Amino acid sequence: MATDTSTTRKIGDVQVSAIGLGGMPMSIEGRPDESRSIATIHAALDAGITLIDTADAYHLDSSDIGHNETLIAKALSSYGGDTSGVLVATKGGHLRPGDGAWTLDGSPKHLKQAAEDSLKRLGVDAIGLYQFHRPDPKTPYEESVGAIRDLLDAGKIQQAGISNANPDQIRQANEILGGRLVSVQNQFSPAFRSSEPELELCDELGIAFLPWSPLGGISKASDLGSKHPAFHQLASELDVSPQKLTLAWMLAKSPVVIPIPGSSRPETIRDSYSAVDLTLTADQVATLDAS
Repeated sequence: MATDTSTTRKIGDVQVSAIGLGGMPMSIEGRPDESRSIATIHAALDAGITLIDTADAYHLDSSDIGHNETLIAKALSSYGGDTSGVLVATKGGHLRPGDGAWTLDGSPKHLKQAAEDSLKRLGVDAIGLYQFHRPDPKTPYEESVGAIRDLLDAGKIQQAGISNANPDQIRQANEILGGRLVSVQNQFSPAFRSSEPELELCDELGIAFLPWSPLGGISKASDLGSKHPAFHQLASELDVSPQKLTLAWMLAKSPVVIPIPGSSRPETIRDSYSAVDLTLTADQVATLDAS
């Protein structure tokens, strides 16, 4: 795969920062107070981040639906600088009834209503990037993606993506969307590499690949170095955090990769974004790939 160390990348025809901000930790269990979350989003914008990823399911229970979307809209409206170049990507198809479970509804009726509700919470005329959150076994995949296509054709969303998809689903979604699939958001990290085939397919097709939980998840990100010796050793040699090294490694794998680390502290998102300035050699990337 080609190596790219630039600070910006493309999702469809939109240029965004090479690293985005994942909003989930600011809205689910253990979330910080609103002021710290808004400070985190503002710090991301100050650093140069222009991609913020959210979902209507990032909340605590059914009384709190869309908490993260509302939070992001508030943070953007209260930011002192220009936010016209910020792409807010949201998702539909997951639900959280309030017992900690994640349930699914990929029916066209639900997805279309969910998109309308997200539009209102985000306060926009069209959602910049709308993603089908996760395949629903109760609904044929072509029907779910067909609903996303209808939203795109109606101008409710500007770009369409999918999440948690396998290679066959990526090809199928791109066909249903008439070649307009712009992104795939899958789990990918040093501990979770089974989505390498999806990353490689996105590289081949020129579709943005957005790793979620790139640092291993909310509860495990701080243990990244101790769990992965090769990353710890090289991070020590380069005098950077294992987290920063991990994101730089992902950026070096393909120019279509745009990691979206979740964060709820200004200092962690600043460290994450600084990975755009860390250039790794081909040998260093190969060592991490093999670890």
